[in-house]
Amino acid sequence: MLTLDCPNCGAPVTFRSASLPNRVCDHCRSMLVRSDAGVGVAGQEAALPFDVSPIQIGTRGRFAGASFEVIGRVRWSWTDGSWNEWLCLFEGGRHGWLGEAMGDFMMTFERPLAEIGSAELDRIARGAPAIPGRKAEIDDEELTIADAREVSCIAAEGELPFTALPGWTIYSVDLKAGSGRAASLQREGNEAWFYDGRYVTLADLGATNLRAIEGWTVPRYG
Repeated sequence: MLTLDCPNCGAPVTFRSASLPNRVCDHCRSMLVRSDAGVGVAGQEAALPFDVSPIQIGTRGRFAGASFEVIGRVRWSWTDGSWNEWLCLFEGGRHGWLGEAMGDFMMTFERPLAEIGSAELDRIARGAPAIPGRKAEIDDEELTIADAREVSCIAAEGELPFTALPGWTIYSVDLKAGSGRAASLQREGNEAWFYDGRYVTLADLGATNLRAIEGWTVPRYG
């Protein structure tokens, strides 16, 4: 854990993970980037729009026997809606993403695309459009392309592995299987990233320190 002064406003900013270079200042919402040369300002984050997510920075839980804490968030949008991707820091320093869309949750982890060996994903990663309904074989399991679209970052908070400023646009492809497996491929220019995991519920995660929402009784899972 490292605490530094924000170079824009001077407020203390804490980086909890040594492997995550980006942090949004809680006070002035500058997007800070840490490097060997120090900490610089990469831009300004927008205010997060109101939503009714039960997750918040500081929510804790367990997945596959490992405990985690939510330390960051990116809010993405498309033409008809938006969703959250929450960054979870696991014990041992690993991080995963808790996706949240329309009441569904999925926990995914980045995997090198080269180790997947899917001709369909390789085709999309090289710039071809993803076609909903088509199949991609991953680890001897067939996943179906459920959705594909351009999405843009609205705002972000907390710690992140990349610089997510408002207006940043990527191509996002969602895949799923009847087993509950969930995956996504995200592409920007000539680069692509693959995330693999499964659908979960807040009860599965034993989620604690959930956000209090008026009219909703916070469940006690932990």
